[in-house]
Amino acid sequence: MTDILMPALSPTMEEGVLAKWHVKVGDVVKAGDVIAEIETDKATMEVEAVDEGEVTDILVAEGSEGVKVNTPIARLKDEGGAAAPAPKAAAAAPAETARAEPAKAEASPAPAATPKSTPAKADGERVFASPLARRLAAQTGVDLKSVKGTGPHGRIVRRDVESAGKGGAQPSAAAASAPAGEARKVLSLAQMGIPDGSYDLVPLDGMRKAIARRLTDSFRDVPHFPLTIDCEIDGLLAARARVNAMLEKDGIKVSVNDFVIKASAMALKAVPEANASYSPEGIALHHNADVAMAVAIDGGLITPIIRKAETKTLSQIATESKDLAKRARDRKLKPEEFQGGTFSVSNLGMFGIKAFASIINEPQGAIMSVGAGEQRPVVKGGQLAVATVMTVTLTCDHRVVDGAIGAKFLQVFKAMIEDPVTMLA
Repeated sequence: MTDILMPALSPTMEEGVLAKWHVKVGDVVKAGDVIAEIETDKATMEVEAVDEGEVTDILVAEGSEGVKVNTPIARLKDEGGAAAPAPKAAAAAPAETARAEPAKAEASPAPAATPKSTPAKADGERVFASPLARRLAAQTGVDLKSVKGTGPHGRIVRRDVESAGKGGAQPSAAAASAPAGEARKVLSLAQMGIPDGSYDLVPLDGMRKAIARRLTDSFRDVPHFPLTIDCEIDGLLAARARVNAMLEKDGIKVSVNDFVIKASAMALKAVPEANASYSPEGIALHHNADVAMAVAIDGGLITPIIRKAETKTLSQIATESKDLAKRARDRKLKPEEFQGGTFSVSNLGMFGIKAFASIINEPQGAIMSVGAGEQRPVVKGGQLAVATVMTVTLTCDHRVVDGAIGAKFLQVFKAMIEDPVTMLA
């Protein structure tokens, strides 16, 4: 018999909802068959079998919430009826694709993970390792047969290969899962003087728990500071009107946020020190401007990414951002579409918010908050005038982006936003 385990479909996933079964007891499945759908803290994913066999037991009912990662959810009997050496995690694929593997970068400091754990045979031995660990081992020349795994059921994961490559000792599973610091004790509502019956309690879902954990870690651990600047956008609004008139026949409509993404990407290329991430090994200067855009969805938010935004036209950015936002709200994004990114943009201008500062989306070095464009009095040539002004605030990780770098980035960004023709140069 082989137990199929609840897979970890993202590096931050601790539990999920088993939304739907596509198989029943008695069905015979092959590797690659879709057997279930799981709702994570980020998206709804299809789960594939990694082994062949007959489904003998459904251990977790359809619709079950709070199913912990690595919990057995079903059981297979292989064709020969032989016992399997270890439980198998199911593989996962986005609902729109046959297979997909999460990108190795994530906007959290946790090591990237991949849900598939199909073992490979080497010289008659079964080596249990994640695909990311295998790829990293091949790149660094590490022999997986000599590596001790600290993942679930002894599986070799990324940190094991990295430690072996450095000649270091393998961390214990307890040490690997230990928090970086002491958790603050959270008082109950009753302890804070709020009586029972005076409120309705909405349980925390996986997304809310992930947001709370990651943003608390970021705000507490990252030394951050804000830089704020005003941009006059009358020229941008006029250019947008002309661009949209030209694109009307194609059904494409460019938003102010599309201009912001484009200008951000080009400013990051002009000031590469701002397109960076901090790591214990050093500062990573990214080759491309992969701009993540904050999208509000039911129960939280997610940051789908415009990859290589500096290379794309406004119409391409508009088309891609609209598609990503829609699929984000439907929870149909592929993992690689929201994991990673080198910079984030959060825009609350459509809600009338004048100015705000965002929490850094680790491991990115900065995030830009965009307020509403509104008519304000300005002084031009010593004379009082009226202009449409948009306030933006750049929150910087001081370990990577210091004040001078952040200010230089905003100067370049402001010049492009105020004169959009410069984006085409």
